[in-house]
Amino acid sequence: MRRGYAFYHLAAFLARNLFRLAGRLEVHGLGNIPQTGPFLLLANHESILDPILIQAVCPRPVHTMAKSTQFATPLMSWVMRHVKSFPVRRYQVDPQSVRMVLRRLEQGEAVGIYPEGERSWDGRLQEPRRGTIRLVLRADVPIIPCTIAGSYDVWPRWDRGIRRGNVRIDFGEAFRLPPARDRAAREAALPMATSRIMGTLQRQLEAAGGGTSKSDVHIPSTPVSTLEST
Repeated sequence: MRRGYAFYHLAAFLARNLFRLAGRLEVHGLGNIPQTGPFLLLANHESILDPILIQAVCPRPVHTMAKSTQFATPLMSWVMRHVKSFPVRRYQVDPQSVRMVLRRLEQGEAVGIYPEGERSWDGRLQEPRRGTIRLVLRADVPIIPCTIAGSYDVWPRWDRGIRRGNVRIDFGEAFRLPPARDRAAREAALPMATSRIMGTLQRQLEAAGGGTSKSDVHIPSTPVSTLEST
């Protein structure tokens, strides 16, 4: 176990097992996660459960961008930092979070970003934040598309309580976007990159809803993160 990751792995273990109280967690595509080297994990965002469950089942620690309000108290700040999350200020320019993403990628880490920037109000895939797509282009690392389906039904944004239900997580095949070395190149590539990223997530979500197959991980149920200056 890597030094400094003990709490992360404990939290992941607890999340996997506590979710049994709410339903079944099904995971596909674990073989698509690179064993070494940096990558960006880009996921849709249906529920507050998404980062908890995705990080709980991903075979590599994921350093996840999270809204700064989640770091508001000393206890939550300590927890968030120990599960390798770092703050981003939404709806405004935040160059510090951009530097944080690039630094952790340079260190060979996996970084998780939710391109929509916030949880969906209706469970459907929303438009991405343009600054996030610019950051992805600037990073120039492999991209793992990750989709989570069912978490909206278990704990939607507008509800205060968790419900019983099943959640499926799919890690898709890695892909890369063409290099965009400067701001002008990133602006020119923005429509293509947006279409590629969000189209991949949408197709992956649709495929996941088309039926079930043997999963890599199956946890049965019990009876009963705006970046504009990039």
